[in-house]
Amino acid sequence: MTHPILQDFSRIIARLKEVLQKEKDDISRDSSIKRFELCFDLAWKAIKVFSKEKGVECYSPTDCFKSGYQLKLIDNEAAWLEMVKARNETVHVYKEAKAEEVYAHLSKYVPLFEELLKKLKQ
Repeated sequence: MTHPILQDFSRIIARLKEVLQKEKDDISRDSSIKRFELCFDLAWKAIKVFSKEKGVECYSPTDCFKSGYQLKLIDNEAAWLEMVKARNETVHVYKEAKAEEVYAHLSKYVPLFEELLKKLKQ
């Protein structure tokens, strides 16, 4: 798949990795969460584009991640669906404890984003 969204996706994954390497404080935590949200949005939208090229329509993150699993773009559907929950929690209600909880899981999401990007580029 050659699509401009992949350049953006690749760039924001790198930016997420960059901020996760910084010493954690409130600013780096919040920046990491925002960059995670951007990665998440680009991930499901890239799957949407790829799926459409394969004749499969999806319209929401959950729907697209399920399609991505069926199309073998993602291997661990449960982890991606967990990510949907984390994304929803960071966007709709901001609580310090929730931000800490989501931040603690961000490093395990990076390899999922990287693997998806790799498969989309093939």
